[in-house]
Amino acid sequence: MRKNLLVCALAVFAAALLSAPAALAAENWIGTWKLNAAKSKYSPGPMPKSLTLTYAATPEGVKFSSNGVDADGKPVQSDFVSKFDGKDVPYKGNPNADTASPKKVDDNTFENTWKKAGAATITARGVVSKDGKTLTITQKGKNARGETVDATVVFEKQ
Repeated sequence: MRKNLLVCALAVFAAALLSAPAALAAENWIGTWKLNAAKSKYSPGPMPKSLTLTYAATPEGVKFSSNGVDADGKPVQSDFVSKFDGKDVPYKGNPNADTASPKKVDDNTFENTWKKAGAATITARGVVSKDGKTLTITQKGKNARGETVDATVVFEKQ
């Protein structure tokens, strides 16, 4: 009896653990995306020399990370983990935000409001193309220097 209870408990735990990434699999932005500078409009500039975004399904939610090289040749990196439910989460490495509040709109679309010291700075909207090969992120708002941000950044699935 005790053995059956243990096996049942382990089965339930395994099912819960394995179903978390499966539940997020419908979010079509999951994966690795590389900047296509030629198709992007970056204002204010200058555009980074390179940028790779990664969205990975984890039991805690979606782990977002960005890695690249800025226009001056310096490495840049930022990350957060979110359930894409619109709740604020810590956003590390972003000079324009200390929290992010990403929210799933549908399987191909998310919205993310960045905040610094509790005040909204930039709103980003990501849309995955119907063929799943392109992620276009539009950003609007004010950066940490007070400059108006109006960018359309195009990424290609890797």
